[in-house]
Amino acid sequence: MPSPYREIFTAPGAKRFSAAGFLGRMPLSMLGIGVVTMVSQLTGRYGLAGALSATLAMSAAVLGPQISRLVDRHGQRRVLRPATLVALAAVAGLLVCAQQRLPDWTLFVFAAGAGCVPSVGSMVRARWAEIYRGSPRRLHTAYSWESIVDEVCFIFGPIISIGLSTAWFPEAGPLLAAVFLLVGVVWLTSQRATEPVPHPRERHARGSALRSPGLQVLVVTFVATGAIFGAVDVVTVAFAEERGHKAAASVVLAVYALGSCVAGAVFGLLHLRGRASTRWLLGVCAMAVSMIPLQLAGSLPFLAVALFVAGLAIAPTMVTTMALVEQHVPRTELTEGMTWTSTGLAVGVALGSSASGWVVDASGAEAGYAVPAVAGALAAAVAFLGYRRLSGPAATGGRGEDDRNRRTGDDERVA
Repeated sequence: MPSPYREIFTAPGAKRFSAAGFLGRMPLSMLGIGVVTMVSQLTGRYGLAGALSATLAMSAAVLGPQISRLVDRHGQRRVLRPATLVALAAVAGLLVCAQQRLPDWTLFVFAAGAGCVPSVGSMVRARWAEIYRGSPRRLHTAYSWESIVDEVCFIFGPIISIGLSTAWFPEAGPLLAAVFLLVGVVWLTSQRATEPVPHPRERHARGSALRSPGLQVLVVTFVATGAIFGAVDVVTVAFAEERGHKAAASVVLAVYALGSCVAGAVFGLLHLRGRASTRWLLGVCAMAVSMIPLQLAGSLPFLAVALFVAGLAIAPTMVTTMALVEQHVPRTELTEGMTWTSTGLAVGVALGSSASGWVVDASGAEAGYAVPAVAGALAAAVAFLGYRRLSGPAATGGRGEDDRNRRTGDDERVA
């Protein structure tokens, strides 16, 4: 492991909470696709499967920030364990109802309940922020590491979930995702020494983290960014199916995630100058431009190369986003603020999946790649319009003016 990554794990407990976070966030990439695979195998109804997956995503988008808000007020252990139990009960109900062919409405009820799955990635990043609050370089490396972990989850999670549900029994993928969630959350919340201190009084007085103008820009931009991801997933599957190699879609999408993983690993080694807001704007624009070559895709090998290149812009942009959240949201609301960006992504994924599916049905897979291109253009437009909110002083700071000034000075001195 390169030296900067070794350094961040010298902090007591860092290896253990990062490992627990890896297990706990595997359901992020396994549960939705597992539900789609399970329901389509049991019923043969792809429309129902997609609707259930969208219900799960939208429920998580609504409930996730509220759970994280409670975490900021009461602590990770007190909130995550009850929320996880509710999510696990809902997943169990969904599996039983699907297996027993119960009425469709029961599936939607339990899919909505499964949205209580907590944003484990935000919990882990909040721990890194607590440990390295006074060390911007190490915090940058830590956020890069977590971005790598996210991409590893998205490389292997869908493959494991789809593989188990098709080779073993239909419910196997979502079932294993639930096991990962239980083990990860219990292990993470048992580590009390690195748990951020809750701030019940300050949190109650301030209201929602989303009142921050900077966070609003990040969340709206991430809705468009999520639409890129959702559209690319759906259209790539359709593209591969049209060419008679549907199974190859998982490999092509894994290459997309691999590009992001590689970029995240390199990005974590860099000590960058200048403002994080400028790097973020460049990253969003790079993601938008990277959608243009997809319009020319005529074969799976070309598509794989184009998606690998497109993936190179993802992790650096995500890492910089977390740094901006940490700058523009008070530390008493940090977990909630990070979860709001995930919520924006989840909403965007649902919208992008739906829009691209409609275009594919109407005009074919190649035309479907226009959806992520349009979403990328919208993301860039919002980023440009909101850039001043991110580049100026944070409107809501929980660390005080001196701490913000120190951070700005540290960024400018980084070589």
